Amino acid sequence: MYSDGAIFEFRGPWNVPIQLNQSLILLVLIIVGFSFDPGTLPYALGFVGILLGSILLHELGHAWGCLIQGVPVNRVVLYCGGGFCEHRRSTSSYEDELIVAMGPIVNLTLWAVCSLVEPFVSSPALGWVLVVTAQLNLWLAIFNMLPLMPLDGGRLFHAMLNRMVKPVTATRIAGFVGLIGVAMWLPMMVFAYVNFGFVFLFFPPLLRHWHMLRYAQY
Repeated sequence: MYSDGAIFEFRGPWNVPIQLNQSLILLVLIIVGFSFDPGTLPYALGFVGILLGSILLHELGHAWGCLIQGVPVNRVVLYCGGGFCEHRRSTSSYEDELIVAMGPIVNLTLWAVCSLVEPFVSSPALGWVLVVTAQLNLWLAIFNMLPLMPLDGGRLFHAMLNRMVKPVTATRIAGFVGLIGVAMWLPMMVFAYVNFGFVFLFFPPLLRHWHMLRYAQY
């Protein structure tokens, strides 16, 4: 058993340690649990594989953004709510912009490549994989760009504000926008579940945005 609830670890690109958290078991159970028909079970398991692969590539994008700027990476962790890339030292706002942006860029690249290739594929199974990969990565890119902490969009929004106003003002604006997002999140969760059957496993942190608005420690 590895630290922080990791049940498996392996070395990824650039020799970066990649850990799978035990909470991924819950994610698999939730997704497979929606597959009541045994005939759809392979598709549910395939979706799990595509989702985890997409999140892993997203986090490796962050790792690449670190390493190309000389920021050592401790590990990449995948867990039920997504993943994170942990680096060994603090980064400047300029370094952080590239690190953060690389995650959504990877997702958009996967979406574009799979969308372009899929029309030329004759295999129904491979076509399904490409369509799901494209749609899922487009959704991941859009979701991650919401201006909420700790999502990539929230971090980029904060960094962008830091370029235009004083740090205290930037933090308070980002906190205020985040609180609006928190207030809208529950209705969004209900709407997504009722209309699309989608369950959000993420809820934006209320206290973090509140502390940012007050310019407290966050």
